[in-house]
Amino acid sequence: MHAGVKFNMVTTASTSSFFPVTSSDNNGGKSSKNGGNSSLNLGGLKSKQSSNGLNIKTNASSSSKINGTTVVAATSTPIKVENDSSSSSSSSQHHPRTFINQLPDWSMLLAAVTTIFLAAEKQWMMLDWKPRRSDDMLVDPFGIGKIVQDGLVFRQNFSIRSYEIGADKTASIDTLMNHLQETALNHVKTAGLLGDGFGSTPEMCKKNLIWVVTRMQVVVDRYPTWGDVVQVDTWVSATGKNGMRRDWLLRDSKTGEILTRASSVWVMMNKLTRKLSKIPEEVRGEIEPYFVNSDPVVDEDNRKLTKLDDTAEYIRTGLTPRWSDLDVNQHVNNVKYIGWILESAPQPILESHELHSMTLEYRRECGRNSVLESLTDVSGADIGNLADSGFVECKHLLRLNDGAEIVRGRTEWKPKPANNFDILNQVPSQNT
Repeated sequence: MHAGVKFNMVTTASTSSFFPVTSSDNNGGKSSKNGGNSSLNLGGLKSKQSSNGLNIKTNASSSSKINGTTVVAATSTPIKVENDSSSSSSSSQHHPRTFINQLPDWSMLLAAVTTIFLAAEKQWMMLDWKPRRSDDMLVDPFGIGKIVQDGLVFRQNFSIRSYEIGADKTASIDTLMNHLQETALNHVKTAGLLGDGFGSTPEMCKKNLIWVVTRMQVVVDRYPTWGDVVQVDTWVSATGKNGMRRDWLLRDSKTGEILTRASSVWVMMNKLTRKLSKIPEEVRGEIEPYFVNSDPVVDEDNRKLTKLDDTAEYIRTGLTPRWSDLDVNQHVNNVKYIGWILESAPQPILESHELHSMTLEYRRECGRNSVLESLTDVSGADIGNLADSGFVECKHLLRLNDGAEIVRGRTEWKPKPANNFDILNQVPSQNT
């Protein structure tokens, strides 16, 4: 048997298995001439014309004998399958049985799959062992924060980043101070009091007034480390006739442990004349509804901050502001002063102790063209033997090179935790 004949036989068998067509006549349902023959000849079948018909091409057959065997050869003839929805039910019963009209009802199958899926989802939601999101997963450490406690306290979370830690693997004092300042500004913004200025209310903007800090007290009980999330609460209170006090509490967001406490006093200054100003009644009406009647979170240190002079033990000169040190009010950000003050702190103290508390008095602002000097005196401590010295106190002065005072300060240092020692001296061993 030739290969072409084998191919035609296989093709014919395959076609008949997929398209089991029953022949019928259009004249009253009479059977065709070949009605009793198992071999169907579709070569002369004429399909009924219908706008909704579906054309299917199949191989019509013609018979021939090869080696005494009857073989059906295939020819291509189009078949149109009836799909007329307007036909009567009696006529639809006599449609030819084709591959298309023998497919299952897919809409029923889809409905069954959907029902099973919904039932499975319902059971999953009712399982007690299903993992649930804890409260700390719902905390957005990068959010702007929210007003809490009857609208008088502002709360914001911060994640300690890798670039905010120092050699001790803990956050620097500058990092903590920046977080405090950020919450203060966001408090004003969230309360709807932020005008066109930097932390100024709408009435302050009309009168060219800005806030300036005159005094700051900070106590750090423990420094957070990389990856920690800290929660900062801040609020404002009245102090004196023309001042405002702002307090902060910085906590570990997971344990609630208080890490840092800070209290500050602010007054108003005219942005154009650079002179201090009384609080106008219009401004007072804006901010007084947000005042909290509470004591400072840090006990006020009433000890006088003495002025240092050229006899100071440690002096660092030639400090100048960079462009990035200026804020939108065109004066040096108060957090920058802290870094300059510590520039003259003796290196042995920085290595063996950590800053526990500081009190700062801001005397005047610093411009971008200023040249500054940082002075430090150490009180009652042997710099050469700090291991057994316990707490160490220092006095500080930041001044212009012409002698005008910028900031007076006092800091208290405590020994570092044991696991922070010798960090600077750790050098990886060489590969052998």
